[in-house]
Amino acid sequence: MQFQLSGQRIEVTPALRSRAEAKLDRLTRLDDRIVSLNVVLSVDKLQQRAEGTLKVAGNTMHAEATENDMYASIDNLFDKLVDQLRRHRDKLCDKHQREVREIRQYG
Repeated sequence: MQFQLSGQRIEVTPALRSRAEAKLDRLTRLDDRIVSLNVVLSVDKLQQRAEGTLKVAGNTMHAEATENDMYASIDNLFDKLVDQLRRHRDKLCDKHQREVREIRQYG
C-alpha cells in the first residue's frame, strides 16, 4: 500500500507524520485491499484542514476535516474514512450474500 502525506503552507513534522501513520494502521486492519492513501494537510488562517483520498480495489473515497487543531483534523479525517470504508465493505458483503441466495434459490 502506498501512503503519501504532504502539506500546503505547513511543514509536515515527524509528530504529525507519526500521528497519521498510527491512524493508518486502523484502516489497514479493517481492509487489506487498500491500494493507496493520499493525505494533504493545509492551513488557512485559523482553520487546520486535513484531506484524504483512499483508493480501494474498485472504489475511491474522499473525506476532509477542518478543525482549530491539526491533530483533531487528522483524527476526524481518519474517523470519516473508517466510516466510509466500513460502509463500502458492508455493501460488498451484502451484495455477495444476495448473489449466494439467488444462486441457491434459482440454482
